[in-house]
Amino acid sequence: MGLGGCIILVAVGAVLTFATDWKTDTVNVDLVGWIMMIVGVIGVFVYASIARRRRLVVPPSTTVVSDDDRRGL
Repeated sequence: MGLGGCIILVAVGAVLTFATDWKTDTVNVDLVGWIMMIVGVIGVFVYASIARRRRLVVPPSTTVVSDDDRRGL
């Protein structure tokens, strides 16, 4: 799930929690909205931590040999 999916989860969860007044006997719509928002926020943090790790630049481990070293000067 990408960043967009996580943001959509948060938005739909907020709509279910704060903008609806549906009452059912079997499903608590407010609780479902809260769960969706929490999962979305956790997804944003996980996505951000993975993206941060991908951006790390590892310095090259190869040695640079100049022309002077090869000629023995």
